[in-house]
Amino acid sequence: MKQMTSVEARQAFLDFFVEMGHQQVASSSLVPANDPTLLFTNAGMVQFKDVFLGLDKRDYKRAATSQKCMRVSGKHNDLENVGPSPRHHTFFEMLGNFSFGDYFKRDAIRFAYALLTQVYELPPDRLAFTVYKDDDEAYDIWINDIGVDPRRVARMDTKTNFWQMADTGPCGPTSEIHWDKTPELGLDSIIPLMQAEDDRFLELWNLVFMQYNRTQPDPENTGKYDQPLPAPGVDTGMGLERILSVVNGVTANYDTDLFTPIIAATQRLSGHTDEERDTNYVPYRVIADHIRAAVFLIAEGVLPGAKGRDSVCRLVIRRASRFGAKLGFREPFLGKLVDTVVEIMGGHYTELVERRDAIKKVITQEEERFRRTLDRGVEELEAELSKLPEGGVLPGGVVFYLKATLGLPDQVTKDIVEERGYSVDMAGFRAAEAEHAIRSGGGQAMGEIDAVNVYKDTLAQLQAGGALASRGVVYNPYGSLQVEDQVRAILQDGQRVNSAIAGDKVEIVLGATPFYVEAGGQVSDTGVIIGDGWRVEVEDTRRPVGGLIVHIGEVVEGQPREGDTALASVDAGRRMDILRNHTATHLLHAALRKNLGSHVQQRGSLVAPDRLRFDFAHDAKMTPDELRAVEAQVNDVIMANYEVCAVEKPLAEARAEGAMALFGEKYGDTVRTISIIGNEDSRYSYELCGGTHVSETAEIGPFLIVSEGSVSAGIRRIEALTGSAAMHYIQNSRGALAHLAARLGAAPEHVEERVSALQDELNQAKKQIERLQREIARQQFDQLVTSLEPINGTQALIAQLDDVPPETLREMTDWFRGIVKSGVLVLGSVTDGRPQVVVAVTDDLTKQGLHAGNLIKQIAPVIGGGGGGRPTMAQAGGKDASKLGAALETARQLIAGSHSSG
Repeated sequence: MKQMTSVEARQAFLDFFVEMGHQQVASSSLVPANDPTLLFTNAGMVQFKDVFLGLDKRDYKRAATSQKCMRVSGKHNDLENVGPSPRHHTFFEMLGNFSFGDYFKRDAIRFAYALLTQVYELPPDRLAFTVYKDDDEAYDIWINDIGVDPRRVARMDTKTNFWQMADTGPCGPTSEIHWDKTPELGLDSIIPLMQAEDDRFLELWNLVFMQYNRTQPDPENTGKYDQPLPAPGVDTGMGLERILSVVNGVTANYDTDLFTPIIAATQRLSGHTDEERDTNYVPYRVIADHIRAAVFLIAEGVLPGAKGRDSVCRLVIRRASRFGAKLGFREPFLGKLVDTVVEIMGGHYTELVERRDAIKKVITQEEERFRRTLDRGVEELEAELSKLPEGGVLPGGVVFYLKATLGLPDQVTKDIVEERGYSVDMAGFRAAEAEHAIRSGGGQAMGEIDAVNVYKDTLAQLQAGGALASRGVVYNPYGSLQVEDQVRAILQDGQRVNSAIAGDKVEIVLGATPFYVEAGGQVSDTGVIIGDGWRVEVEDTRRPVGGLIVHIGEVVEGQPREGDTALASVDAGRRMDILRNHTATHLLHAALRKNLGSHVQQRGSLVAPDRLRFDFAHDAKMTPDELRAVEAQVNDVIMANYEVCAVEKPLAEARAEGAMALFGEKYGDTVRTISIIGNEDSRYSYELCGGTHVSETAEIGPFLIVSEGSVSAGIRRIEALTGSAAMHYIQNSRGALAHLAARLGAAPEHVEERVSALQDELNQAKKQIERLQREIARQQFDQLVTSLEPINGTQALIAQLDDVPPETLREMTDWFRGIVKSGVLVLGSVTDGRPQVVVAVTDDLTKQGLHAGNLIKQIAPVIGGGGGGRPTMAQAGGKDASKLGAALETARQLIAGSHSSG
């Protein structure tokens, strides 16, 4: 076998298929474009899904990729196996070659065998193969064309060797190539052991032959609903990590150069010996795997958060940090591993190099946040486990509480619980999470996924009948705001209909449209579609599948029918407001980069008619001076009336010229660029953008920043107004200022001075009130301290006070120690409906075994809370004020018992 580095193995694959006539295609984003069914890209074919479905076309029929993938959810969730398993990962690279109606089984098998045996130089006698049980064609190719011994080819059933995208649609048999780990067991045992799914074999490569179109669900896979596809396709996938381990003769992927440098860097930080490292191989593997995942996710703009994809980024960082704690790390360390990941992967994935510093910062900040809550979370978890019988089950509600309240991911909780010999009610956890989502308004996404087939069928029917061209609806939102065409289809309640009547909610398909479809943050256009005697008010425009655009609205007059001539008109005033806001986002982006630094990158936006919202990468709150400078610069450019130019050009050319792209956005080979031309023909701003814009910046009118805040760690958000919305804001603000000035009896220009004077007066009054309250509290305490009660020889003051704030309770412990030389103080009070308890113990009694922190830990649960503290002073808060008296009585019993035991 040929020893290879990861760089060599990846490039050898791509070079081989380029030589075989394939187009090398860059990896798509980990965040799938326009596919709400997937959390992350989990296979190489994801970016070609629409091509296989016939909804998209490429300029090539053969492709090869090394695709970034994540498998952390659904049936492809490998998270629990990461670490103990030598080959499972969250993030991995999938090498794949694809044919879109070009070659089929013979060439796919021939290419795969040649690459493995001639390029990677794997011994043919270490390979074994599978085909679908009824796929005589593939079996014949392996035996007669390739010359493989029949004893090496196993026929397998549907479970392992038949692939389908969904219950209906493209499907077909597969052929797998396996590595024989123990060839000494002999040829005759290959087929029976393969059919028994024995661990003797390691799957290297899966060749999927998209051969049929399944017209109805067929759970038994009888094939009676399978029609041959007019242009069969090939989709293959081979994990880079796995083939690399085989060519280098190691048993674990973690022993390849994709992971060993990360493990070595972690070992240097931990100070472990090689023996200690090998003993703790699971934590080292988890850290190596998860830091790779975190680096790639953050580079894609997925940042640690509470929901969706962001929650996965948070999970891998926090889980890695928790395994780091098992290795002895007490301070954040994951950020120090980023450079190693970038050194390994940055040559092929250059975005890692560009975003290195930002990635480090995000990971470190997230780990710091987790470290602050980890100890408390584990402490509460341990308390819950102590209530369980040996081998018991932790309730799902507790798991959800720890996640929602303390940020302890459910997988981390599960790890800890199982390490302690208990199990977790994950079904209960999911139920608690779902209930919370319903109460908070969540859990409603993806409701329209089931309707995709209706749109696909409609598009196919229109194209087959000639009503639409092969490329679908003609889409041009950049020209006239009116287009006359025919009604090609009407859809209502998920069904295609011939006509509709007034009051019906409908989706209208035209052959061409000037309506903009929501993309890149810009909202869809609204307007009207008018025919002979009928009118539809369009409230939204969408592209449910590639090539099809639907105008969603209500029939307000008449009866539209398929085939009617219609005039589609965009709401011009609303569109103009959107143009202003979209061009303003480009000006804002440029101004932020010029004032804050080139690290600023767009992370999201909303371009609506009434406002714009712009999310960007920046790790600090903007100062008032920075906000004023950015706002002033944008307004200067607006008043300078710079020209705004839209030009289509090749993507490579635009990127070479410095055009900025929104990371994670899917771009074609040809892109639309927006240049804002400044003085001496220099570009003030240059971005890739498919949106609509003004022709000159003066059309924007006034620009006002109305808010700046945090969205998540390292992401800031600005909201701003332009044009008429900005004018209304200015007028309203002037009116409010005039009204306030009148109330204060001051001129508008002196309002700030008058408010400052009133604040000073208020602060003085507050200080006077606090001083009087403290004096009253001291008098109350001095009366209490005269009535100490002896408890088995210990002087104690146990009392409930009315509405004494926590800080005053703490101060009373100092007063107590200043007066009482030997004794115990326990005070309780309810403030704003919440009970508080403090405990103080004099120094002499702490030496005899009394400990304020231990006392409070036993008192606090009575009021539904928790707390802790030092031997001499401790404090706790709770939820149940009605139990405060019972808590004080518990304190009395504990003091008596502690003294007796001492």
